[in-house]
Amino acid sequence: MEFYRVGDKVINIKHLDKSIRKILKMRQSGLSQSKVAEELDMERSFISRLESIGEVRKGNKIALVGFPIENKEDIINLAKEYGLEYILVMTEKERWDFIQQKSGLELFNKVIEILVNLKDYDLTIFIGSDMRLDLIDKLLDGKTIGIEIGESPIKKNKHVEPTEIEEILRFF
Repeated sequence: MEFYRVGDKVINIKHLDKSIRKILKMRQSGLSQSKVAEELDMERSFISRLESIGEVRKGNKIALVGFPIENKEDIINLAKEYGLEYILVMTEKERWDFIQQKSGLELFNKVIEILVNLKDYDLTIFIGSDMRLDLIDKLLDGKTIGIEIGESPIKKNKHVEPTEIEEILRFF
């Protein structure tokens, strides 16, 4: 256990973490700040300040999809840093594994599931070939920003500059 002494108080960090997680789960489930504060016997302003301290981003729900990406980990880390809710980034090998490990029907159903999920997002940043950028834009009714990494078909991993994605995310 980790403790902190603050003046004459001893703070248990594990208890603090547990309480914060409870507050956030209640808020995520749709309860208002006032209702959470009432149920946990605390000030509503505390809930508001707590959310402000941890806030990464306001506004739109953003998804990131891209393949085949050479620096996949860098791109995923950047997306997580900005609090993106949906991240699907694959290397060329992972893309082929994704395709080959499923039957035709399983693959079709999985692709449809991904597309339906993406419809729930205000914006999808799509990293891929010229042809796929056009297709995804049409399928998602123009709620996309594309980063073209080559002419279709792309057969090897491509490096993506994280700053390109970061420039987009700064505006959303």
